[in-house]
Amino acid sequence: MNTQADTGLTIAGKTYQSRLLVGSGKYKDLEQTRLATEASGADIITVAIRRVNIGQDPNAPSLLDAVPPSRYTILPNSAGCYNAKDAIYTLQLGRELLGGHKLCKLEVLGDEKTLFPNMPETLKAAEVLVKDGFDVMVYCSDDPIQARMLEDIGCVAVMPLASLIGSGMGILNPWNLSLIIEQAKVPVLVDAGVGTASDAAIAMELGCDGVLMNTAIAGAKDPVRMARAMKLAVEGGREAFLAGRMPRKFAASPSSPMAGRVV
Repeated sequence: MNTQADTGLTIAGKTYQSRLLVGSGKYKDLEQTRLATEASGADIITVAIRRVNIGQDPNAPSLLDAVPPSRYTILPNSAGCYNAKDAIYTLQLGRELLGGHKLCKLEVLGDEKTLFPNMPETLKAAEVLVKDGFDVMVYCSDDPIQARMLEDIGCVAVMPLASLIGSGMGILNPWNLSLIIEQAKVPVLVDAGVGTASDAAIAMELGCDGVLMNTAIAGAKDPVRMARAMKLAVEGGREAFLAGRMPRKFAASPSSPMAGRVV
């Protein structure tokens, strides 16, 4: 009997009970953001410094009123940046706004149409940020070689996309994800492309350490209910991974074998 316990998600020396990370954008208002975040059970909330107010504008409502840092780990990200220089500056601003907070999510995009990661600029920014003392979680392509390079630089987690950001297309290349998971010595979290609960469960069954999502929850007809569904999917997928699935076979195997039958 496999009794392996889930000890939680450890990133940069800190352990979190939830393996679901959620974004804070695209909700209709801060109240819906608060309710969906609570329903998700997430411990880590990612915030786009260029798009969301966490103190940049003292005269506007702050996201931190809905998701307070006393309760959640705020993960500033560089969404909307298309080169290393802008991403570095944005995350340095996030660190300042959050009182020296080191954990960040690096995201350097290649173009506005695909929102694919620009990997040369991502690698360049990661090197600078790690040397500057940041704990860098990094959005990247599902290329095992690039993922290894980011880990070698010192990133604390790699976050390959499952499919295009906001597409809801799910995991299009499970084989590449499996290769990254097999080699990685840091947490691997699927980032981008999750559309529904089954996508999250599949990511966890593959052996991912966690899943980050925003649009899949905020874009649902009922975001709060979808947030609960995602919480359960991540938990169920993780349990299935730890349990170890039955082997696939090319022949039927009856649930009630003939051997030892009573009549």
